[in-house]
Order: sequence, then C-alpha cells, then structure tokens
Amino acid sequence: MGEESEDKVKVGIVGLGRWARVLTRASRQSDRIEIAKGYSRSAEKREAFEAEYGVPSVGSLDEMLRDPEIKGAILTVPNEQHLPVAEAVARAGKHVYTEKPIANTLENGIRLEALQDRYGVKAMVGHSARLLRGSRMMRNAIDSGELGTLSFMEANFSNERALELTPDTWRWYRDKAPGGPLSQLATHLFDSLYMLGGEIEEVSSIASKLSPVGAEVDDQSMTILRFRSGALGYVGSCWTSPGIYSIRIFGQKGLMHFELDFGSWDNPDKVHETSTLYIQRGKDGYGKREVLEMGASNMFTDELDMFADMCRSGETVELEAANGLVALGIVNAALASVERNGQAVKLSAILDGARARVAAEDQNVA
Repeated sequence: MGEESEDKVKVGIVGLGRWARVLTRASRQSDRIEIAKGYSRSAEKREAFEAEYGVPSVGSLDEMLRDPEIKGAILTVPNEQHLPVAEAVARAGKHVYTEKPIANTLENGIRLEALQDRYGVKAMVGHSARLLRGSRMMRNAIDSGELGTLSFMEANFSNERALELTPDTWRWYRDKAPGGPLSQLATHLFDSLYMLGGEIEEVSSIASKLSPVGAEVDDQSMTILRFRSGALGYVGSCWTSPGIYSIRIFGQKGLMHFELDFGSWDNPDKVHETSTLYIQRGKDGYGKREVLEMGASNMFTDELDMFADMCRSGETVELEAANGLVALGIVNAALASVERNGQAVKLSAILDGARARVAAEDQNVA
C-alpha cells in the first residue's frame, strides 16, 4: 500500500465544498493520483474535510504551494476566483486543474490559458461530461465510420433548478448565472458536441423565462450550432423540468442515442446501471435497434487520471485550456445571439474579440 501511494502524483485541492467532496471520492478509485492536501479560507470547512476524508489541511494557499511534493492543484473555487488562484498556483510552478467554466469571463479564460506559457506549466478544465462512456462510444462509432458521415446532433440537459431559486442563491442573478441553464447546463453539451462534431462556426440561440419564482435569469434556452463540416447540432436546456441528460447523433448510415440518469450524476460509476445507449443502423433499422452495454466507468476519476498524467509528463491533455475556451466562447456566442433575437453569431468573432480586448488591456497596463 505504501509503494502504491508513492507512485501516485500528489496534488492539492483548493475550495472544500460539495464538488471537492465529489472529486475526492473519485480520486479514491484512482491508482494515479492522490489528493494529499486541502485548503479553504474557512477553518470550519478545513476541519470538516480533514475529518471526513483524512486529507491534511493547510492554513494558507502559500503553505500548500511551498510543498515540493505537490505537483498540481485542483480548483473548486467560485468562478471569479479561477484566474487569481490559478495564477498563484502556476507562479509556484504547479500544474492547474480548474472546474468548468475555465473562468468567470472569456477574457479571464484567455488570461488563464496564457499562464501556461508564462510559467511553464499546463492547465486543464474539468469538462468531464465528454468523458462519459456513452459519449466516448459515440465518438468511436463516428471515428470508425460505423455511422457514416455525421449530419446532425441533438442534445438536452435540463433540471428543475429554477423552481428552487431564491434571492439568497447566486443562480437567481443574471450577472452571476448568465442565461441560467444555458451557462450552467448547456455548456456541458456544447463541449461534448464539439468533441463529437469538430470545429463550430456559428451559434444561434433564443431564451425565455417561465419560472414562477421571479428570478432574474432566463430559464429556458434553445441553441443551434453550425459545424465547419456542414453538420448541425441542437442543444436544449430547461430549468423547470425533471432532470435529463441526453445526446442523439445522426449519421448517413445510422444513429445513436445516449440518455443518462441525471440522479446518478454525482455518482457516475453507477450511471451505466440506469442509463441507455442504443444504435440503429440502416433505413429499416428501427426494429433492429441494439442496446449497447456501456460497462462501469467514472468520468471524474478519468479526468483526475488525466490530470495526474499531465502533472507527471508536463504534456497537454484532451481537457486542455483551449477546449475550455471554446466551450465558454460558445456560451458567450449563444448569449450574444439571445440579445440579438436569435441572429447567428460567428464563434470566431466572439473569441477574436475577447483576445483583442485582453491585448488592449494588457498594453494599457504596460
């Protein structure tokens, strides 16, 4: 047991709330990574986390980052803290894992990505949904040609969050949760469809507000993605409905449907027990639909293993910062389209505009 622990990459975790607990549990299933230290500004949270998981806590971020055994840090802090905490981690020569979105703004996401070159480290973003076994099997079917040319995709991620909102919750407010489920749920699907369909050129979106509680945010959205290949994708997201996560992809030879039991989202090694993946081949294939066995997997353990590999090798991994920028760029393009009554917005214009603003601000500071 001691030798196995020595082989694991040791990392710290910053922010000790609910998501830190999800990831720490997932790390216990890994033979590549060990969450060796925890930090929160709250002494109460530090003590509770240490008592529950046996992970030693430290009284300051600097104390964690001074430890030569710590090779990277997992950030589960609020979105507006992603960049400043990531910069402190990178400045100390440690690799960075930050939860999605990459940052609270696209401009800060660009700055976070730039930390890699400035400090000689790597950064990744926790878009774990693309690692779900059903999504990976879809990717394999596309790559193998089993579905033929990919033509269309449709996906939905919804839950009843808006029915529970109060002014005491940050999701109530437009500036903190722009677009409501569009920025909080659909972003998972934007990244997954980007993984499945490739480069995205245009984004069109509409939104509305139907929740009876009176929150500021829109709570319904429909977004169309136009891919460089010519394929189209639809992403729906609703905050006033029972939870669902589903993706359907259509190729010229067949289609696949993946539907996840949302109730098992925080316990992904159980997802395969109550979720569905099927394939339908050929024009007369409806009656021959084949349910595919996904087998047990854990998207959170998989992403932590990826982080361990990145810390060990110093090489870029699939969940790289650049992908996190694309996902946030799609959210921003969708929000811009909502403001323009559904007018199509070029993703490149959103990303290039943000880069230009960062360059101008950096020049003014210099």
